[in-house]
Amino acid sequence: MSRSPGAPTPDELETRIAELRAAVRRAMAAGDRPGARELRAELRRTESAWDDAVLGNAAGPGASGGDGGPRGLLPVREQVHQALTLLGAPAAPKLIGSVYAAFFPGEIPGSRLTSLRRDEERSFRTAPYARPYYLCAALTADLLAPARGLLTVSTWPLEQRIVGPLSPRTDFLTCALRLAEHAGRGTPAPSVQRLLWRFASNIPGAVTGTVGTVDPAALAEAARAELDVHRDPDRRRREAAAARARERLDDAERLFGTRLRALRDPGRRPAINGETDR
Repeated sequence: MSRSPGAPTPDELETRIAELRAAVRRAMAAGDRPGARELRAELRRTESAWDDAVLGNAAGPGASGGDGGPRGLLPVREQVHQALTLLGAPAAPKLIGSVYAAFFPGEIPGSRLTSLRRDEERSFRTAPYARPYYLCAALTADLLAPARGLLTVSTWPLEQRIVGPLSPRTDFLTCALRLAEHAGRGTPAPSVQRLLWRFASNIPGAVTGTVGTVDPAALAEAARAELDVHRDPDRRRREAAAARARERLDDAERLFGTRLRALRDPGRRPAINGETDR
């Protein structure tokens, strides 16, 4: 995935998209329809720029699905980076592979994903920050250890790379929302519909039509509604863990976790009579 020097990053474009959506709502609430139309036009251009930045050559007609097209265009680590950027949350290799196959040309060889994080950690420890990004571990909120089987991107905020008790659900909803919003910008290909159905079937109110088909707008609305319930308590736990990580971990440990010591969350009580520590 290449980007012109000085061009906005996907993260910067996402921030601008959120700002424009809020500005459109404010303009509509104020009755400023001409202003809202101008803002919507800018929003569409920014969303298109995000597509170009993330999808690269996959953008354009049919970009909402990975059926057909050239294969093997990018190294595996860039394929994983594209899929994670689209998801916006820690994800397991199986989901990463499914997302890439649905939205991008080609597939990610599953055998390469098993050793990818170790290769990334070895590269970072050999030459820290030599690469623009690293594919790293999600960190558990209690021990700040690597979360089993979850990959993230080093350029994400630390809070986004930490997982607490509520994080699996909030991350699931975040991924569903982002995929639905992206798919809703075009006509979802069958591979995308199958992927969205996997999310919709586990979110109340997301299934509104025939089994196996999903309205991206309905999925986004249902995911957003449930996410509003869980987001704040999950964020507080992640922020507390991130503060401990910044205080106690070195650069490599903040990316790949610590295995040398248990950095207990002060808010958790010790186990008593064989109870779990929670």
